[in-house]
Amino acid sequence: MERANETKTVIGCCTNDILRQSLPTLKDQLELCQKKLNQYLEQKKQIFPRFYFCSNDTLLKILSVGSNPNEVQDDFENLFEAISKVTFDETNRKLIINIVSVMGGCEEIITFVEPVLADGNIEEWMCKVEKEMQRSMQTVCAAASGDYLSYSKPLKDLIEEYPA
Repeated sequence: MERANETKTVIGCCTNDILRQSLPTLKDQLELCQKKLNQYLEQKKQIFPRFYFCSNDTLLKILSVGSNPNEVQDDFENLFEAISKVTFDETNRKLIINIVSVMGGCEEIITFVEPVLADGNIEEWMCKVEKEMQRSMQTVCAAASGDYLSYSKPLKDLIEEYPA
């Protein structure tokens, strides 16, 4: 570094035999590191396929903050089409109780049938969130279709009573 500071040009600084010999090795090691990183990310994507919708940079960020589920709030929109964020239980801050969808200024909240504990590997608890989202939406749809058959008010009221 002292030589780099003394030599004001890049070419003059890099005409060093030590650098000339070490740069190819460093390049090979960097390529190996990149290959291993891509393999690691591919493993995570295979466990939770919605990670394919994220760039590698975003995925690395998500994986790095996975132990703190609240830090992932901004990334739910990248992973799920209609989830803007999730709501955590007041007492247990790792227990997801609702999904929130915000579209066109309107906010809809779907309460999970069974809360999901956001603990452990993020790809595993995200799979649980996905399954619980599907199960909760099936429950909401079943309730809406059951109410439709016996609903005496205008259809518009039924539509407004249930999430879109």
